[in-house]
Amino acid sequence: MSEQLEPHSIIEEKKDKKYPYRKWIIIFWSLFITAFGLGFLMFVLISQGKLGVMPTFEELENPFISQASVIYSEDGEELGSYFIENRKDVDFRDLSPNVVNALVATEDIRFYEHSGIDFKALVRVVIGVLSGDHKGGGSTITQQLAKQLYTKISARDNSKRVLEKFNEWVIAVKLEKSYSKDEIMAMYLNKYDFLNNADGIYSASKVYFSSTPDSLSLTEAATLVGMLKNSSLYNPLRRPELVTSRRNVVLSQMKKYGYIDQMAYDTAIIQPLGLEYRKLGHSEGSATYLREYLRKYLKRWCAEHDKPNGEPYNLYQDGLRIYTTIDSRMQNYAEESVQEHLGLDLQPAFYRHWNGYTNAPFVFDRANAQDEIDKLLFTAMKRSERYRLMKNRGVTMDSIELAFKTPISMRLFSWEGDIDTVLTPMDSIRYYKSILQSGLMSMEPKSGKVKAYVGGLDYTYFKYDHVTQARRQVGSTFKPFVYTLAMQEGNMSPCSKMANVQPIIPLPDGSSWIPRNSNKKFEGKEVTLKWALANSINWISAQLIDKYNPSAVVKMARNMGITSPIPAVHAIALGTPDISLYEMVGGMSTFANKGVHLRPYFITHIEDKNGNVLEVFGPDANEAMSEETAYLMISLMKGVVESGTGVRLRYKYNFHNPIAGKTGTTQNQSDGWFMGLTPDLVTGVWVGCEDRSAHFRTITLGQGANMALPIWALYMRKVYEDPELHVSQGDFEKPSKPLAVEIDCEKFDRNLRKEEFEMDDDF
Repeated sequence: MSEQLEPHSIIEEKKDKKYPYRKWIIIFWSLFITAFGLGFLMFVLISQGKLGVMPTFEELENPFISQASVIYSEDGEELGSYFIENRKDVDFRDLSPNVVNALVATEDIRFYEHSGIDFKALVRVVIGVLSGDHKGGGSTITQQLAKQLYTKISARDNSKRVLEKFNEWVIAVKLEKSYSKDEIMAMYLNKYDFLNNADGIYSASKVYFSSTPDSLSLTEAATLVGMLKNSSLYNPLRRPELVTSRRNVVLSQMKKYGYIDQMAYDTAIIQPLGLEYRKLGHSEGSATYLREYLRKYLKRWCAEHDKPNGEPYNLYQDGLRIYTTIDSRMQNYAEESVQEHLGLDLQPAFYRHWNGYTNAPFVFDRANAQDEIDKLLFTAMKRSERYRLMKNRGVTMDSIELAFKTPISMRLFSWEGDIDTVLTPMDSIRYYKSILQSGLMSMEPKSGKVKAYVGGLDYTYFKYDHVTQARRQVGSTFKPFVYTLAMQEGNMSPCSKMANVQPIIPLPDGSSWIPRNSNKKFEGKEVTLKWALANSINWISAQLIDKYNPSAVVKMARNMGITSPIPAVHAIALGTPDISLYEMVGGMSTFANKGVHLRPYFITHIEDKNGNVLEVFGPDANEAMSEETAYLMISLMKGVVESGTGVRLRYKYNFHNPIAGKTGTTQNQSDGWFMGLTPDLVTGVWVGCEDRSAHFRTITLGQGANMALPIWALYMRKVYEDPELHVSQGDFEKPSKPLAVEIDCEKFDRNLRKEEFEMDDDF
């Protein structure tokens, strides 16, 4: 008879007696396998983007990090940037070892050992949470980068927070597969927001320490790494003591892990923060007016040029590198020279000149002076940013006018430094009407490169650009355009003579134009053209334009790059047109470039963030006149400096090298100009008030030789004294062929007298 089988329940009961923990082991492994399976499934789903947004392979390979587009000078200095986030990426090799060591010691000591997730740190965190002694997180540097790049954790929704934490782990592992450790560290430091327009380690180094990432000292590096815990809390501008304490914690971690010894630690912790805060923004830095001018051009350029993905470039996010023609040293010299002359000399003289005058600095007819001033100030009010904002909010005109008459706290520009005061907005407008403005542009005539560009005094307060945006009456600086025709079309020379008599020129409408001279020198006598231009004799200019026709003068100006409206009337010979400084410098450079006009340009090339050249730029060129005509004009304009209205360059500023130039003074001394030409640099300067009704009352103070010429002199003195610039003090190059006319006026006079004697003998 076969043996009877025991029931299953009895068998299980016997096993339980033999293995008392078997049941719990089964439960444990069942739960473990289930949890592992669920976890594996969850990670698979996360990696496939089923439980949240997961970056694609392309996004991981090329993560988008908003980068500022940076403007560079031709000599490699950073002039400024355009940004939403002021970030410029740096490579790992550009990081100071102090930064690397501080970061590893403080944030992730096993950074070079794990593969994105530090399980030892996670276990420590779990134990800490269970024991109630939680002191820190287990996030690695890679996880923190993943969170910055691709995840946005909600502090209010714990379920989403947990899920996104898993997302963060998956992304961290993927990042470790795509990038080296050094690349991950650099990306993390480049991405982090250090506040105060310091996005990334590069900007942070500049903003807080006026340094670069590769030059950060031990304490500077520890300060910035300390901010990584919470830059809003550890803000060195608001909580320096707290930041110092946090910095010392970083130094302690570095000592703990052997990156610094006890002596270095003891020395470092007693050091002050040593901040050299440098506010970064468009109004700060060098060449601010040029950067604003280029911003408008570059926005158009970006809209017309596409990235490899087909989208147009974004000036504020795509990290373009714009290389300009500007020389940072010349730019600094130009800005310093404007400040030196206006701030220390001319502006104080202007205030003294108007001291005690009721309507200062406005010059109107006494009978209606106040009405004219009120109209001028009202117009200025309607052009102000304050008015625009109030109008856009729907504020009534009565309320706006009341607001402009109500005192408020404000900050004003002054040459002695910013002024914090209480003033009505209308009074502040009137105050600024007394501030003398200036523009300067300097370019290489042989290349067309603009080397210095000063559009105004301070972009924070004065947004109007006096190089490219403003058009002002040019006065006698226009006369060379008239004289050029005499040299080119009339076979005349600088030594040719004309009678200095007042012309009466009939006009098409039946009236007559009768110009006046600004002085009575040699009236009624014959004078050379060189002497007439040097002394800015109106009667000679009037005779020349009548001889060669106003339309021909306009055409010549156009050939030399003048695009502003110029009426074809005789009065333009005395400088009535309104022309920009940019155009005038470009036009005058034609003489120094042997008659070839090069349109001044500002950008040499543009690169993308990876250094790939996107476009190369150069000047537009056209032959405006013959080589001989250009040289004759240089000879003519040398007379301005040798013995004419620009002679103070010799006796006051001690320039003895060959210089051609032309001063300009407009009606009522509203505008002062000086155009100075040397073989390597042509520089133009304009000075005047914002409104033409505000000006000096006398020609002595208000002439271009007093207002603008000194800025040119100060600038060129600095340029010549800098041996690294290699700006020549030699003479202008002569034409390739011998001149057909004589330019030595003493020799010309001797030959002329000889010819006259021979003619008399014939009779």
